[in-house]
Amino acid sequence: MENIIGRKSEINELERLYGSNRPEFVAVYGRRRVGKTFLIKQTFKERMTFQHTGVSPVDLSRGTSRMKIQLESFYFSLLNHGLKGFAPPKSWLEAFYQLEQLLKSLDDGSRQLVFLDELSWMDTPRSGFLSAFENFWNGWCNGRDNIMVIVCGSATSWILGNLSRSRGGLYGRLTSEIKLSPFTLKECEEYFVNEGIEMSRYDIIQSHMIFGGIPYYLSYFNKGYSFEKNVDKILFGPSPRLKDEFNRLFNAVFNNAEDCKKIVRHLATRHSGFTREEIAQATGLPLGGGLSNTLSSLVESDFIMAYTPWGVSAKNIHYKLIDNFSLFWLKYVETNADDPSYMNDNATGDIMRAWRGVAFEEVCWQHIGQIKRALEIGGVKSSISAWSVKGDATHEGAQIDLLISRQDNVVNLCEMKFAGDIYTIDREEERKLRNRIETLKNTLSRKQTVHLTMVTTYGIAQGKHSGIVQRQVTMDDLFE
Repeated sequence: MENIIGRKSEINELERLYGSNRPEFVAVYGRRRVGKTFLIKQTFKERMTFQHTGVSPVDLSRGTSRMKIQLESFYFSLLNHGLKGFAPPKSWLEAFYQLEQLLKSLDDGSRQLVFLDELSWMDTPRSGFLSAFENFWNGWCNGRDNIMVIVCGSATSWILGNLSRSRGGLYGRLTSEIKLSPFTLKECEEYFVNEGIEMSRYDIIQSHMIFGGIPYYLSYFNKGYSFEKNVDKILFGPSPRLKDEFNRLFNAVFNNAEDCKKIVRHLATRHSGFTREEIAQATGLPLGGGLSNTLSSLVESDFIMAYTPWGVSAKNIHYKLIDNFSLFWLKYVETNADDPSYMNDNATGDIMRAWRGVAFEEVCWQHIGQIKRALEIGGVKSSISAWSVKGDATHEGAQIDLLISRQDNVVNLCEMKFAGDIYTIDREEERKLRNRIETLKNTLSRKQTVHLTMVTTYGIAQGKHSGIVQRQVTMDDLFE
């Protein structure tokens, strides 16, 4: 087996299911490009009895019969795996009947593994695919102890809606669900070491700020190039390796890709996000069930997150963009795509300095578990949120990008600073920090206290203004 970075628990679960003595129906899902197909193929390799991948809707030309193309592709996969004596199927019921006949002909009593990749792409409008698949599992597979079916998809909302939360014929049929997440910083480091690519932790964090720990994107990094040159080769210039990736990403996952992109574009304009009502007003999308479903799909696919800001009603849900790749693409790639050295030329300028400040905060949100362990509060029940207060003529405003509210009556007010060296707090910054602490304290009960927590790359310089800091977390802690 090729060396797989991370994924140990997922591999153990897949192997456990493969070794069982009953029919298994497994769904593997996660963001597009996160490595679902690679994981399954590397785990099982020569043990697959049948495998098929749906045809990407991005690659289908307009006017073609999507159902016809999907059926033809499925039939070719059947032929490649040894099917004989059958004409091309005219329906999905017929196609799955042919799969049953193929599996019968290959059955020697050992485990038979069927892998159907990008299942949602096969479910074209009015094709009857889902009913035929339900019949395949319920009417045939479910009675055969040596069958294991793995389905995979990037359209997380489709997987959850039609399989995990199905109210139809597949209700309760899944025997396991595996959600594959992007690489952590530590796993990114392991990946680069495995590939022989020398990169400092400072630059690995920057790579995560742009590519979000997505293995497919990291695979385009080259040895011997600086971080900046790698980014330029991958995203900028006349022939970048990820040309038009933003559009392909959404078109391949969502049926209403344009609505999804409208929402994501708007969320990219404000770090703290917007309410559902604000999103509807800005995008022109109707404030109703359709918008709610689209927001849910984006949340389930890990492009955005829903959260309640500190101190407001639980009904006042905000949505914020958390997909690092989309954020960087919209802010910098779209408007500078033709510049072959954009990243290199701006590496030390104000543009990238401002970006690092915001993007580092996102990386910290994505590594909240590591932050809690560094603070030795991993076992303390807590919740995370953000908070902002508008200023007026008498009171200065305050913005806090990460709060950890703990059951032990401590609230960690986290300030994230991405710096090229040890970070120094000066008099003016100490004043601002004290204002944030006092503003936050005014919302707390008497039994609660605030701990100013600095999350930085190399730590805080000791000086007359640093005593305000209660706890520190460094980038090395984020790699644990």
